[in-house]
Amino acid sequence: MAKKGQTFQTYTEEFKLNAVRSYVEGSSSYKVVADREGIRNCSQLKVWVKKWKNGEAFDERKNNVPNPMKGRPRTAFSSVEEERDYLQAQVDYLKKRYPNLVKEKR
Repeated sequence: MAKKGQTFQTYTEEFKLNAVRSYVEGSSSYKVVADREGIRNCSQLKVWVKKWKNGEAFDERKNNVPNPMKGRPRTAFSSVEEERDYLQAQVDYLKKRYPNLVKEKR
């Protein structure tokens, strides 16, 4: 998890490709190539090499279009009354489920 105030290093596509090529073409380890290229951690180079071998893009976040099927489906109501009844049913369910939270005046 990122810490407050932490800065992240970003690398260009060309830099990543050059680092991967220097690892693949040479006989050096991930650690040696990462130190030589100035990459903070050798595991990052491992990820790039794996993606390069699989033919994937280095950064999947670019041009990322949100998936409409992701997350909870939205409830669509045809009228205000239908929405009111739906919300009232939710309130009634919660009152029944947690009766100790209900403080109604009699």
